[in-house]
Amino acid sequence: MTIRFDGRVAIITGSGGGLGRCHALGLAARGAKVVVNDIGKDGAASESALKVVGEIRAAGGVAMADGADVVNLEQITAMVARAEKEWGRVDILVNNAGILRDKSFAKMEMSDFDRVVRVHLTGSANCSKAVWNGMRERNYGRIVFTSSASGIYGNFGQANYGAAKAAMIGLMNVLHLEGAKYGIRVNTLAPTAATAMTDGLLTPDDAALLSPESVTPAVLFLASEGAPSRVILGAGAGVFAVTRIEETRGVYLDETERSPDSIAARWDEISRAASFPLDDALSQTRKFAELARLGRGRLAP
Repeated sequence: MTIRFDGRVAIITGSGGGLGRCHALGLAARGAKVVVNDIGKDGAASESALKVVGEIRAAGGVAMADGADVVNLEQITAMVARAEKEWGRVDILVNNAGILRDKSFAKMEMSDFDRVVRVHLTGSANCSKAVWNGMRERNYGRIVFTSSASGIYGNFGQANYGAAKAAMIGLMNVLHLEGAKYGIRVNTLAPTAATAMTDGLLTPDDAALLSPESVTPAVLFLASEGAPSRVILGAGAGVFAVTRIEETRGVYLDETERSPDSIAARWDEISRAASFPLDDALSQTRKFAELARLGRGRLAP
């Protein structure tokens, strides 16, 4: 089976370079009409975005550039309206735009914390909101958020970035549930690649392996008609892996032993690795209630 995007319209934010450029080129090469979003001066599309559009058109594809700022909902709404007026629909959204303001938490200005969270989290929410109703009406949509190992596992000096990237997973989980009956599939990419954002952080050998092009197949899969939903897909250097968030089974403590001391005493059992995937927050509530019923039953006279 060959994955194609003929007749589909895609928006890729922050696609004037790096990962976003590769995603835009990859979608266009397989038939999608592409909005190359990258902010330039005074709200205009960046020169880089115009260059990517030129690359797509030179290869026989269809694309337009747009300079909407992801933190500005009015601009993003206008971008989506422009795409819908030109091409009739928006089927795919790849939330890729991002910035770094790295410093240890002790030295970080909270203005830099806020700015990074606004671009990554609020920006992704703005873009998703702008396409959401149209996707619901057409009963089709593919949304890809961009997380990071910094958000999933942590990284020194990136409290702002890590918090914003972890938030992508929470946003994905909720939109997956709310969009399921409307044919909207929502996933998260956790890429690692050598880009301008990682300049100076990788050895030359690692940088050569971790090309942005090696990540894009994951985006094409997550944006495809047969994509799964609520998946965190890691990608880098041609390696692809799924991250899962699960809970241990849990241990019931009777009221007489429900104390921090008992938790400490039984910590090995509580944290034992056997795990259970949960579909939503209520699944955890039901699991806990069931374990409590079982525990109470064992303790009944």
